Amino acid sequence: MNNYQSIISEGFDLKYCVKGQGQPILVIGSSVYYPRLFSENLYKHFQFIYLDHRGFVKPPRSLKQEDYTLDKIVEDIETARQLLQLKDFIILGHSGHAFMAMEYAKKYPQYVQKVILLNSAPTNSQDRQNQSFSFFTETASAERKKQFEHDIAFLENDIHNDPERRFVHMCIRMGAHSFYDYTFNAASMWDGVYTNMEVIDYLWGIAFAERNLIQSMAHFDKPIFLGLGRYDYLVAPVSLWDSIDYSYENVKKVIFEKSGHNPMFEEPDTFDRELIDWMNES
Repeated sequence: MNNYQSIISEGFDLKYCVKGQGQPILVIGSSVYYPRLFSENLYKHFQFIYLDHRGFVKPPRSLKQEDYTLDKIVEDIETARQLLQLKDFIILGHSGHAFMAMEYAKKYPQYVQKVILLNSAPTNSQDRQNQSFSFFTETASAERKKQFEHDIAFLENDIHNDPERRFVHMCIRMGAHSFYDYTFNAASMWDGVYTNMEVIDYLWGIAFAERNLIQSMAHFDKPIFLGLGRYDYLVAPVSLWDSIDYSYENVKKVIFEKSGHNPMFEEPDTFDRELIDWMNES
């Protein structure tokens, strides 16, 4: 059972929970969802702080777009940093949250020792999303495609019955795009996770589409761990990151060969080893 505490930022009740001991790693996303992905072994080495953002909490009022810009998310992270008295910490962003982590690190580099970016494409533009879907169509196995067609057929009905959890239903029904084991059902990972679709639609659909992580990394000199899954069709192909090569001396790029979108969950032993080695050497 996680022990939750709250940070109030402009009326938003952002929950956080702390697990483990050691150097702090702030994980931006859902404080309910993300503790389910990382292994207990990591808590022997580091202190993980799982922090909500505005897309995963009930809104305190009727919202306007200026209530959930990426700048607002960055300032929420800074509010949390001040309250938690973090002075030299690691920030971790997985999937779309990689954009949040990188934006924070760019704005407040004096507090960030290292950055961990997991399972993101360089941009979330519509072009790139189409490219990822085409890659799935061209390269996925027949069995994987058949599983996807079976699962996705339920999505429309899921959304019709429960429109406020559209993001969650999509994540679950996209399992054949998300996991090395394409039969895996991720529904239990999303139990109790609140989603504010107004906020999520803006961040994923507009804010992350306007940014490019490779461009951001080109002007950033702190150590970066870039973790990717070979079978992560949601942000495929991994070749989108080919320009991040040995000339980026501050970046360690690791491709997990038997993972989709969640290598920390799918290959915990390999993931833990790679992360701990990097933390010790960089």
